[in-house]
Amino acid sequence: MYDHYAGALYGVVLRIVQSKEYTEEIIQDVFVKIWNAAHQYDSSKGRFYTWMINIARNTAIDYLKSKGFQNELKNQPLPDFVYNSTELSTTNNSSDFIGFNNVLKGLEVDKQELIDLAYYQGYTQSEISDKLKIPLGTVKTKMRNALMKLKDLLKDYQ
Repeated sequence: MYDHYAGALYGVVLRIVQSKEYTEEIIQDVFVKIWNAAHQYDSSKGRFYTWMINIARNTAIDYLKSKGFQNELKNQPLPDFVYNSTELSTTNNSSDFIGFNNVLKGLEVDKQELIDLAYYQGYTQSEISDKLKIPLGTVKTKMRNALMKLKDLLKDYQ
C-alpha cells in the first residue's frame, strides 16, 4: 500500500505543509491512521484513494494547527522555518500528475478560490468567510455548488 500511494499522499501533504521534514513525519502518521482505521472504510461512500487523501489532508491541517507546531515556529530563527516551496516541490508546478488543475479550470474563478483555500491551504469555512469578507452561509452554498460541479467534471476521470 505504501509503495502504491505514498507519492500521491506525499504531494497532498507537501502542498499544505510546504516542508519536506514535516511532510515525512506526517506521512508516517497518515499511514498509521489508515492502517488503524481501515475497517472504517466504506466503499459505498467513495473510492479508497479518496478516503486516504482526506485522511492525509486532514492530518496535515491538524498538524499545522497544533500548538506544538505553532510553538516550534515561534521558537525557531526565521531562516529555519521560511521555506521556498518551489525548491521543495518534487514535481513541476506547471503540471500535476492527475490533471486536477485542468479540472479546476472548469469552475468559476470564485469557486476555484474557495477550493484552493479549503483543500490546498487548509482554511475552514469560517476562516474563508473572514478572509474573503463574505457571509458564512454564502461560503457554504458556494462550496457545496463547487463540489457538486467538480463531481460532474470528474465523472470523465473515473
